[in-house]
Amino acid sequence: MSTWAWRGRNRRGEQISGVIEADSPAAVADQLLAGGVTPVQIDPGHTPGAGPATPRSVWQVLGSSPVTGEDVLLFARQMHTLQKAGVPILRALAGLQASTQKPALVALLADVRASLDQGRELATALARHPSVFDNFFIAMVRVGEMTGRLTESFQRLAQHVEFELDVRARVKQALRYPTMVVGAIVVAMVIVNIFVIPAFAGVFANYKVELPLMTRVLLGVSAFTVAWWELLLAAAVAALWGVRAVLATPAGRYRWDRLKLRLPVVGSIVLKATLGRFARSFAIAYGSGVPISRAMTVVAQTANNAYMAERIEQMRDGIERGETLSRCAAAAGIFTPVVLQMVAVGEETGALDTLLLEVAEMYERETDYAIKGLSAHIEPLLLAVIGSMVLVLALGVFLPLWDLGQAARAGA
Repeated sequence: MSTWAWRGRNRRGEQISGVIEADSPAAVADQLLAGGVTPVQIDPGHTPGAGPATPRSVWQVLGSSPVTGEDVLLFARQMHTLQKAGVPILRALAGLQASTQKPALVALLADVRASLDQGRELATALARHPSVFDNFFIAMVRVGEMTGRLTESFQRLAQHVEFELDVRARVKQALRYPTMVVGAIVVAMVIVNIFVIPAFAGVFANYKVELPLMTRVLLGVSAFTVAWWELLLAAAVAALWGVRAVLATPAGRYRWDRLKLRLPVVGSIVLKATLGRFARSFAIAYGSGVPISRAMTVVAQTANNAYMAERIEQMRDGIERGETLSRCAAAAGIFTPVVLQMVAVGEETGALDTLLLEVAEMYERETDYAIKGLSAHIEPLLLAVIGSMVLVLALGVFLPLWDLGQAARAGA
């Protein structure tokens, strides 16, 4: 497969250009026409009118943005639209490759097209990029190919990815202010220990008086920080590395994910968001014709929580033993009575996917409400931390100065 540089005009008549990998100029023209571009000139290996192509520098490679979740969402939506219009997969991918301007996405689409040309299935071609497409995305595409409902699979995947991106954006927005405040507190503590308290230590040394306990503690901490800051920095880096190493192990990740669900304020949000993701993912997989046991396996891999994944796998094991879904959900101990009742009704009426979507919407509303109140719950805690720091500084620094001033006035 060779590289061809092309120049053409889009549907609005604007002149555009780019580079495409194909076997022949005719294949390049077919790809451009499939993407709504009328080719004007096709040359091998370089951009028309620009001379030989220059290789990308190291800085260009490092500075190129990777494929993001928004790109995956747009890919799912465009594939749904193209499949709904009856465009073949290869022509659809060629059109997407011709219309995108992001180098990483162009390379990904080119690799997927090359895999399809070699006879691989679309799900297998997407599975070659695990950093972009997760297990649930690949499983849904595979199910769509097996059942002939690939258009519906892409539509449901677009809804799923959009929900995931929306939850992440809301969590980041809620945590932005607390993160800035905590960062400011850390910087302030470092500045106070390294610059402020040592300056007051020189003042206190001129007076032969006994300092309060809080002042002595602050002076000791400051002197230790100034004298051993290299050791403290190395200890912090080692602790961070040790925590990451522990979380990289299955046992450490399991304990941390279980602890997250028990944290005050944040734990309930994590639990509701995970259950909402489970309900929506399971409803999408079940509605697409995936068997329940296989759907449970796929959904457990996308739970993003080792503890919840284990509970979902326990539900799958129970279903494989012949138990009902409602009974397995009750044994898992992670669902509310209202949800268990809706699951039981869904099994009896055959509308399990519909009721699970309602469960997902319920958890999503609760998650949205909890995220909106997250800042309101964290602000009192931050104020308490800031107030405690100011109180310690006031008692440890300004109280001795007040005593020294009183003593000086009494002596005068």
